[in-house]
Amino acid sequence: MPETRRVLALNCGSSSLKFGVYSGDELVAEGEAEEIGLPEAKFVWKGQTTDEPIGDHNAAFALMRRAGLGEFDAVGHRVVHGGPKLRDHFRLTDEGLRELKEAVPFAPLHLPSSIAVIEAVSKWMPKVPQVICLDTAFHKDLPDVAKTLPFSRVVREMGVERYGFHGLSVESIVAQLERVPERLVVAHLGNGSSVTAVLRGKSVDTTMGLTPTGGVMMGTRCGDADPGVLLYLMRRGMGAEALENLVDHESGLKGVSGRSSDVRELREGELALRMFVYQVKKAVAGMAAVLGGVDLLVFTGGIGEHSAGVRDGVCGGLEFLGQFEVKAMASQEDLQISRITGRVLLA
Repeated sequence: MPETRRVLALNCGSSSLKFGVYSGDELVAEGEAEEIGLPEAKFVWKGQTTDEPIGDHNAAFALMRRAGLGEFDAVGHRVVHGGPKLRDHFRLTDEGLRELKEAVPFAPLHLPSSIAVIEAVSKWMPKVPQVICLDTAFHKDLPDVAKTLPFSRVVREMGVERYGFHGLSVESIVAQLERVPERLVVAHLGNGSSVTAVLRGKSVDTTMGLTPTGGVMMGTRCGDADPGVLLYLMRRGMGAEALENLVDHESGLKGVSGRSSDVRELREGELALRMFVYQVKKAVAGMAAVLGGVDLLVFTGGIGEHSAGVRDGVCGGLEFLGQFEVKAMASQEDLQISRITGRVLLA
C-alpha cells in the first residue's frame, strides 16, 4: 500500500452508517446516514442534510456512493461482533464472510446491516481490499475469571462468554495517550455504554458480555438485569421478539424516564439519570478493584465527552480510591479503523 493510503472507513450501526475518508491519518471527508428505516431518517454530507426515505443500509450506501467520494486503496469496516471464531481484525475473504454470517445470532441487531454494507462494497469495488475491524478484538485476551460466564460447560461450548465491545473506542483512547498509565479505566458513555479496565495497555475486564446489551444501563438497553425477570415475562406470555425489543429498545434511560434516551432531555435529579450515574460509578469502582487502583479515568462517547454533570456525578464518592487523573476525550473510532486497515494490509 502507498504511504499516503486513501482509506474509506465505514462505521455501521443498527440504524446508522457513518463514513470517513482518510488520506493517511488526515480526515478529508465524512458523512452519515441516521435513523435508517425510520420516518425521521436523514443523510448528512458536507454540512448539508438530505431528508429522503432511507429504507435500509443498502439505500444509505447508495446515497453515500452518490456523494462522489473518489477511489480508495482500501476499505475498513467497524464490525461489532465476530463470534467465537473471529477474534482478530482481518482482511476479508470468502471464508471470513461466511464466518461473519455464522456469527449473526450473537449480534442480530448489528451484523446483518454490516454484512449488507460489506457485500455492497464488494460489488462496487471488487478489487479493493477490505479489512474487518472487530469491536471485540481488543478484549480477546481477557483473563478466564473475567471472560467466563457462570454457566455449565454445555452452554459455554456454544460460544457463550464475555466478548466485550467498544474495543475500537478504547483502542483509539490508548493510541491517543502520550503515555499509557499502568491502570487505566475507560468509560465509553453514549447510547451504548461500557466501562473497561486496561492494565498496561491490555483489556482485563469490561462490563458488556455476550452481547452489547449487557453491562451498565444505557440509552435504550437495560444492561445487566436479573435473568429471572426475563423468565417471569416469558411465563406471562412475552415472546423472544418482544423481549428483544424490551431489553434493546424500551429500557435504560428511555424505559425508566418514559420519554427519552437523551441525557440532555432529562431533568437533573430525575431517577433515570441518577440510576445511570450510580451504575457507571459502581462499574468504575469495580474496575478499580480489578486493577488495584486507578491512575487515569477517561470518559469518552457522546455523554462521556460532553456531559460534565454526568462526569462529576460518577467521580463524586470515588475519593476513597485516592488521587487519579480524569480526562474527557473524543473517541476516534473511524481513524482507528483506518490505522488498523493499514496495519492489517501491511502485515
